[in-house]
Amino acid sequence: MIQILSWNIQCGLGIDGRTDLERIASVIKEMADFEVICLQEISRFDDLSGCADQVQKISSYFPGYEVCFGAAIDRLSSVNSTRYQFGNLILSRVPVIQSFRYQLPQPRPGTVCKHMPRQASEIVVSTGNGPLRVTTTHLEYHSESQRIEQARKLTDIQFEVYSNRDYSSHAPESGPYAAVERPIDSVLCGDFNSAPRDNVYETLVAPNNGEWGYQDAWVLAHQNQFHPATCGIFDHKQWPEGPHCRDYFFVAGSIATRKLNVIVQSETDASDHQPIMLTVS
Repeated sequence: MIQILSWNIQCGLGIDGRTDLERIASVIKEMADFEVICLQEISRFDDLSGCADQVQKISSYFPGYEVCFGAAIDRLSSVNSTRYQFGNLILSRVPVIQSFRYQLPQPRPGTVCKHMPRQASEIVVSTGNGPLRVTTTHLEYHSESQRIEQARKLTDIQFEVYSNRDYSSHAPESGPYAAVERPIDSVLCGDFNSAPRDNVYETLVAPNNGEWGYQDAWVLAHQNQFHPATCGIFDHKQWPEGPHCRDYFFVAGSIATRKLNVIVQSETDASDHQPIMLTVS
C-alpha cells in the first residue's frame, strides 16, 4: 500500500489571514503517515513567504523525507540579492530512483489576460509493487487555452514514457545513457484549475490515449459519485462561486487496476484548497 497527499497550500496562508506552515504540517500528519507528499504554491524569498525559504521550512517538519522542488518561477529578487522562486514541492520517505522537472507551455492566450509560468515535478519512487512515477503540477488559472496546452504536455510526457518502455533492451549498463526505471505506472496530481469534464479534464483522460493514458482516480474509486469540493469551502471572498472541485488524482498503467481510494479532507481552513489523499492498495 502507498498513500499520497496532494494539496495547494497557498504558501501556508489560511482563511484567518495567517501564514502558518507548522499548521499545514500538522494537518498532513493528522491525516496519515504518507509515503509521498505533493504540495503546490510553495514560495521562496518573497512577500508571499515573508522572505523565507518555505522549502527548507516545510522539509524541517518531515525529517527523513527526500525533497524535490520544482520552480515554475525563478528570478532575481527585486528586494535583495536572493532568487525569488515559486513552484511545486514533493517530499518522499520512500527511495527516489530519479527525478524530473518540466516547464509547461505558456503560449499566447486566446484572450488577453495575465498569466504566469507553470511547471510539473516528477519523481520515480521504489514501492513494494515496483517503481512508480509521481508527478505534481499546478496549471494556469486565467487562461483556458494555456491550461489545455499544459494538459497536452502532461499526456505527451506519459506517451513518451510509454514509447520508450523497451529502451533498457539496448541501453548501456552505466553512464548518462543508462536506462533507469521509469514505468508507465503513474500518479499525476495537483491543482488543475479545471472542473470535472471540462476541456482540460477531457484532454487529460481522453479515451484515444489508449492503454498508456490517464484515468481519474476518483471515478475509478467512487464510480458515479460527484467529485467533492476541493476549493471554495471556506474562502468565499476569493471563490465567490462557492465550493467546487479543481484538484485531482489521475492514474495510469497497472495502478488503474488496483484498489484505489480518494479522500478529500474538508474540515481544515489552513488554505483556500483542501488536501486530498490517494491510497493505492
